[in-house]
Amino acid sequence: MASPNNLKFYIDGAWVDPVVRRPLDVINPATEQPVAQISLGGAADVDRAVKAARAAFPAYSRTTKAERIALLERIVEAYKARYDDIAKAISQEMGAPTTLATKAQAATGVGHLKQMIAVLGEYEFEHMQGKTRIIREPIGVCGFITPWNWPINQITCKVAPALAAGCTMVLKPSEIAPLNAIIFAEVLHAAGVPKGVFNLVNGDGATVGQAIAAHPGVDLVSFTGSTRAGIMVAKTAADTVKRVHQELGGKSANIILPDADLKKAVADGVRNCFRNSGQSCNAPTRMFVPRDQHADAIAVAREAAEGVKVGPPDGADTGIGPVVSETQFNKIQRLIETGVKEGATLVTGGPGRPAGLDRGYYVKPTVFADVKPDMTIAREEIFGPVLSILPYDTEQQAIDLANDSVYGLAGYVSSGSPDNARRVASALRAGQITINGAPGDVAAPFGGYKQSGNGREWGKYGFEEFLEVKAVMGY
Repeated sequence: MASPNNLKFYIDGAWVDPVVRRPLDVINPATEQPVAQISLGGAADVDRAVKAARAAFPAYSRTTKAERIALLERIVEAYKARYDDIAKAISQEMGAPTTLATKAQAATGVGHLKQMIAVLGEYEFEHMQGKTRIIREPIGVCGFITPWNWPINQITCKVAPALAAGCTMVLKPSEIAPLNAIIFAEVLHAAGVPKGVFNLVNGDGATVGQAIAAHPGVDLVSFTGSTRAGIMVAKTAADTVKRVHQELGGKSANIILPDADLKKAVADGVRNCFRNSGQSCNAPTRMFVPRDQHADAIAVAREAAEGVKVGPPDGADTGIGPVVSETQFNKIQRLIETGVKEGATLVTGGPGRPAGLDRGYYVKPTVFADVKPDMTIAREEIFGPVLSILPYDTEQQAIDLANDSVYGLAGYVSSGSPDNARRVASALRAGQITINGAPGDVAAPFGGYKQSGNGREWGKYGFEEFLEVKAVMGY
């Protein structure tokens, strides 16, 4: 998407040229052709942005609750005015089908902004504890490093609470899907965000991401991405003892209990696993079914998977589009081939592109059955439309197998009895559990246990990540 700002960075309230010009093509994964060009920044660009954020912090941190609510309300209106542009950018740069980009991807931005207006309106920053006044105040300058898979979701669920809290910030979006972030910066400018409060520097993780994590002028770094990259960010940030907030990978378990509606639970599980071409960190990629229902589950899963239409993002009946890049495509192909080699039963899908799609990073919706817990496809995050079905003999075994993972981001439970489902949910070591296909909740905390990260995003829980706590004695 052509924009006069694509090759610039947004720093101190203006669009500026990078210190050193390093252009990068943004590839449309459906066509494998460039859709735009951006500039890759460096440490000098980050330093300029951080200095702007630090200079803006004293005044912005002292704005009133009413002033920040009014700002967020203006941002919502400016966002709505550019809504279609954001959806189109997401579809072109990361391959999301038009319907998903419009009704889900772009919609998350409005959802997080509105939720933060509600949170801020009700929040009390001070209270008395005996004779001590407890005060919560903005943490300072925040560095944000966001991913390509749900790009505007991860941008707004960091930027909105930071603005609400009174923080200033520097954002590095994914260089793979950066165009929506550029539009979002234009939205914030149009809404009148004070100069220096929000800054955008494009670049790669090894350069700009690491510069943000290392910068002594950054008080908090919030990272969403792979566990491997998150570890690097945390190690880099440790030298300046800044707060680190991470939302990392997942290998989420979907336990279907014996008393569940098997057909509905399996079909829903397949569709949820494949949504966004399987590129969601909380996707239910490990489906646990009672062993005596395994054959029936396979039949339902095959039918559901083969009913998912793979095609161009702008196709009228497209269910899933391409995966985001050649690198991701090759990784997914390798893991599908590994599943076959290790002896899992290939129910449907498999290696290679779907028939009739010879160009673009399209992956066949793939289901494996008879998967053993120690197989690679049961342990590694694939980040593609690949489901593993694992049989279990007892409820406790299902819980133990679900928890036997380095990850703990999300979990799913299906049961005919809400009490049964809640009992199993309470035993799962994961940050967010969905029972019987319940809808998402932007007010609920989102984040993981174990190597799925630390801290929480969304709603009040995400908002409080951007506050320091001060005790004042003597009132």
